[in-house]
Amino acid sequence: MSRQDTEAAPNMNEDGVLRGLASSSGRVRARARIVRDASVPPQSCTDRILVAKETDPGWLALMMAAKGIVVERGSLISHTAISGRMLGIPTVVAVPRALTEIPDGAWVELDGDTGTVRLLSEAELATAAE
Repeated sequence: MSRQDTEAAPNMNEDGVLRGLASSSGRVRARARIVRDASVPPQSCTDRILVAKETDPGWLALMMAAKGIVVERGSLISHTAISGRMLGIPTVVAVPRALTEIPDGAWVELDGDTGTVRLLSEAELATAAE
């Protein structure tokens, strides 16, 4: 993996937006699920946005349960990007510091078309619920 893959985007900007490589289209809002290894039960990722360093074939059950995928490493031809496209799950790869910038359980909007990941404010959540 090249250095460029992991540094394709700057850290979160002033608007609370992280940027990476748009890998599988679609937009989703859900709570983040930080996962550091594939040994967690797949149901812990159900209806969540899976946030990880990277994935490999051992992560497929987790990926299939998730509503979206964000990883720190990867490229358009990485396992995560290809799997996201095959599963039809919005995916953004090469998002530096995703594991440290996105708190577990935080509401997040992932846009697989633009390659952005945005933390949602309480005000946005309240407005969306109305």
